[in-house]
Amino acid sequence: MAGGTTARRGTPFSDRSGPAARKGTGAPKPPKPPKAPKAPKSAPGAGPRGPGARLRRGPVLASLAAAVVLAAGGTWVLYGSSWLRVEKVAATGMDVLTSEQVLGAAAVPVGAPLVSVDTEEIEGRVRGRLPRIDSVDVVRAWPHGIGLKVTERKPVLLIKKDANFVEVDASGVRFDTVPKAPAGVPVLELNAGRSPSARRFDEERLLHEAVLVAGALPEPIAKETVQVKVGSYDSVVLELTGGRSVTWGSGEQSDAKGRALNALLKAAPKAAHFDVSVPTAPAASGS
Repeated sequence: MAGGTTARRGTPFSDRSGPAARKGTGAPKPPKPPKAPKAPKSAPGAGPRGPGARLRRGPVLASLAAAVVLAAGGTWVLYGSSWLRVEKVAATGMDVLTSEQVLGAAAVPVGAPLVSVDTEEIEGRVRGRLPRIDSVDVVRAWPHGIGLKVTERKPVLLIKKDANFVEVDASGVRFDTVPKAPAGVPVLELNAGRSPSARRFDEERLLHEAVLVAGALPEPIAKETVQVKVGSYDSVVLELTGGRSVTWGSGEQSDAKGRALNALLKAAPKAAHFDVSVPTAPAASGS
């Protein structure tokens, strides 16, 4: 009995196999490795590496390659081949000038690629070398031609210069000198040296007035006008065929004066003198 009692008073026996032992004094378990992040879900074929991108990239690359080939081929056709080069140059619209004169002034580079021809440069050459030309339209006539459509200046007045005549158009441009007066173009006679207005209106201004008058004449009357006499700014007289004369006055209201003169000539065809200096009150006299 005594031995049994001693055993009970000793250090209590601990069962290390129970739950308390597992929680308190057991060896620590190794930590779990972190989980790898999940890749975001995407629609099938999406993203730069999906099959859809590969399918789309194929036609795009093929289209780009075709475009490059077409551009290179087009450039070669336009510039490198012999198919679209200048072979023929033609000029139209001339009345006085010849085709040879216009083509010589144009100097179109025959044999050059048609697309490379500078039409504005050709226009400048033609107008610079031939002052008679008022305008020229240069066009490409595919596949091998260049066309020049010319508009010549028309003289409305002539200025006597020695044995020749200087042609003046309706803008007052003196564009050519000819040895023979063209038919139907009046000659200027300027006698303004003793005019009181000579200091104010010089010869250039009086020439401008004469051009205004000549340019306003109806075509039938212009063909019958032999001379335009200018004594001063407001003293312009026309000499017509058959010894007839017209007092015109100044260059003002020239269009109205031209219409009035046309009506007078029809109403009094046998009159010798006409006055349209006041176009609203024209007069005819003599026979």
